Amino acid sequence: MTTLEAGNQAPNFEAKDQDGNVHKLEDYKGKKLVVFFYPKASTPGCTAEACNLRDNWEAFQSKGYEILGVSADSPKRQQNFKNKYELPFPLLADEDKSVIEAFGVWGPKKFMGKEYEGIHRTTFVIDENGVIEDVIKKVKTKAHTEQIL
Repeated sequence: MTTLEAGNQAPNFEAKDQDGNVHKLEDYKGKKLVVFFYPKASTPGCTAEACNLRDNWEAFQSKGYEILGVSADSPKRQQNFKNKYELPFPLLADEDKSVIEAFGVWGPKKFMGKEYEGIHRTTFVIDENGVIEDVIKKVKTKAHTEQIL
């Protein structure tokens, strides 16, 4: 598992969002970008996290940030999640896990005593030149905006 840290160049990713539009790292050159990885669309923690970012969307916009959500859900699931909670940012449907693996957030997890492979809830803050400014591994789903800004 690659461990990306502040100061590293962000991986040059490419993936489709809920509507089939392709997003690449280079599309965000000159902008600050928040890429948040979440385990599964519409689950309680992921919903709290996404809605916290949604509720603070204007604060992000005023500071020049774009936001991308990423999980291994299908485009349809991402679309339902986005529509249901009126999320103003794209959600990447990374079904082949290429973006997830490039950022090194896939790996062993424990839940209720069981071990399994999954997405580690992690957020990357990337600057205008594609350099990682911050990696947030202990995400507070209900206060995530404060952690980022």
